[in-house]
Amino acid sequence: MNTSYRYPNEQLVLTLTLFLVFVVIVVTATATLCGSLLFVLAMLALSYFASQSRHETLIKQAHQVKPETSPNLAALARDCVARLQPGRVNFFVVPSNVLNAYTFGLSDPKVVVFYSPMLQVMDADELKFVTGHELGHVRLGHTWLNSLVGGMAGIPSPIFASIILQAAFLWWNRMCEYSADRAGLLACGKPNKAISALVKLATGGAAQTSADLQKALALIEKEDDDLANNIGELLGTHPMIVKRIEELRRYIASVEYGRLQALVNKNAEPVP
Repeated sequence: MNTSYRYPNEQLVLTLTLFLVFVVIVVTATATLCGSLLFVLAMLALSYFASQSRHETLIKQAHQVKPETSPNLAALARDCVARLQPGRVNFFVVPSNVLNAYTFGLSDPKVVVFYSPMLQVMDADELKFVTGHELGHVRLGHTWLNSLVGGMAGIPSPIFASIILQAAFLWWNRMCEYSADRAGLLACGKPNKAISALVKLATGGAAQTSADLQKALALIEKEDDDLANNIGELLGTHPMIVKRIEELRRYIASVEYGRLQALVNKNAEPVP
């Protein structure tokens, strides 16, 4: 059909319109990207100052692990550091009723904190696993990546996109725990102690005897049969203990574990 009746300026205006739409998209996307980068940088700055404040508060309520005041724990920490080589790390013990340990810090030295019950509930090898786990977070950069990735996941966005970002962030957190468990295993060098440490953490230290540990482990191994537990895991930063134990067992059976354990053990050997 003849289209010579098209208004002379129609196509020109269409071209200009499409060009303007393209420009608006580019400008909007650039502004959004710049805004997102500024948001992430702001989150990193906030995390840094929060970390500094946390460190100052920690020093007031905790005691630092030093050879003069805590010779056994200091020696244990020194051995784990030699094995995993995470860089400069300070260790603290905080009075508490909770069985836990954690690490933080965006600049060196990083900080590993033990809640005091850890020292009563865990034996030396189990404590090495926990220490190695936290040092694994340090060595693998989780302490600062958590702030970076968390900042990216927290970028203001439509609700659906925000849910996806948060779910991905939590998924990554759970993968970090598996990696840190491997570091803990390499630090203690005893698979049965790595597993018993996880069982004690799961029971809050209630399981102490060999019989108690076996009973608790039998219950833990049914943990993933519960739908509520599986849903809860998706909303959390840590995998279920049963999955952490299963992943450790798979890793223990690998050739890679044997190779790395030999290297890590060599790191701890005294220099002639």
